[in-house]
Amino acid sequence: MSKKNTTNMEGPTKIPSFTINHLTLFRGIYVSRKDNVGVDVITTFDIRMKEPNREPALSPSALHCIEHLAATYLRNHPVWKDRVIYWGPMGCLTGNYLLLRGDLTSSDILPLMRETFAFIADFQGDVPGQSPKDCGNYLLMNLPEARWEANKYLTEVLMCATEANLKYPD
Repeated sequence: MSKKNTTNMEGPTKIPSFTINHLTLFRGIYVSRKDNVGVDVITTFDIRMKEPNREPALSPSALHCIEHLAATYLRNHPVWKDRVIYWGPMGCLTGNYLLLRGDLTSSDILPLMRETFAFIADFQGDVPGQSPKDCGNYLLMNLPEARWEANKYLTEVLMCATEANLKYPD
């Protein structure tokens, strides 16, 4: 049985991220939202690796591998580790969300994202957490593809980012 929406008889109000025009969105780093939590501001970043609806999405196995590597890198970063709240994939498979403590801009984290994706692009060895004991779907990982996607994003977007890659389109 479905529950009726009593606050808006025409259906729920779209959340802000669903009001972004995905038809004109480039690959990049965007501030998705800022939330006040106690005395802290939590900034949510849209780490967009693919142009929505215009190029193929990331494969689940590459994105899962990117998730493990990026989360490991960020949560061990000597400067940023205490500000990392969350890193995880978007359901649409076009990128990731990064939540950081602090009132931040896309430009503030561009160097960090360059480091993170260089780490992924160059990663060799066993993927952290890729074992049946550590991960609920440890076989769904493709390191060569993750490295390729990370290098593509790094070289084509992060190393030459402009305002169009750092601010949501109007």
